[in-house]
Amino acid sequence: MRITGWSRQAGTMMVLLLGLLLWSGLACAKGPAGTVLVLGDSLSAAHNIPADAGWVSLLDKRVRQQSKTPPRIVNASMSGETTAGALTRLPGLLAKEKPTVVVIALGGNDALRGLTPAQVQGNLEKMLLASRAAGAKVLLLGIDVPPNYGPAYRQRLAAAYRALADKYQVPLLPFLLEGVALQPGLMQADGLHPTAQAQPKVLDNVWPLLKPLL
Repeated sequence: MRITGWSRQAGTMMVLLLGLLLWSGLACAKGPAGTVLVLGDSLSAAHNIPADAGWVSLLDKRVRQQSKTPPRIVNASMSGETTAGALTRLPGLLAKEKPTVVVIALGGNDALRGLTPAQVQGNLEKMLLASRAAGAKVLLLGIDVPPNYGPAYRQRLAAAYRALADKYQVPLLPFLLEGVALQPGLMQADGLHPTAQAQPKVLDNVWPLLKPLL
């Protein structure tokens, strides 16, 4: 009887041990905690600086340092990209990457090409709705334009981002280059693109709004 009782107890312990090992193995094999898709222009595409120095690459490093199961970071930004171009690419990106978060950082090139803030807003809204329909959360990153565009245009552009954020209750960073633009040493010679030294500051602008979405 003692042998039988001991055998049953040992068998129970073995089952529990195997279950614990299986659970540990599954936990270790757990994949990324979602996917962050960054859809931007040259400001997010590490223009004229090393790719690994750009703020999106720095974001990838930060989430890897802060989490055992970091989200996958996909940078689909392209130099020269417009809201219309990104809107065309977005369905394919949503189907392929299946993002849980979409970061939209566009509008600057639209302004440079003379599009109205209303046109920019319309394209951004379509991207926002498509991303949500695919099950992703959305973060909007706004942009400003040089002063020579005039205060009226700049105000309407800022209002376009704010209107979307208010209507759909999505987080908005009003100006991606806050604390960077016009700062000596933080902008490249063209006056439009941040230097490698500025990229950590750009990430710090984005991080407080992005972190709660992860």
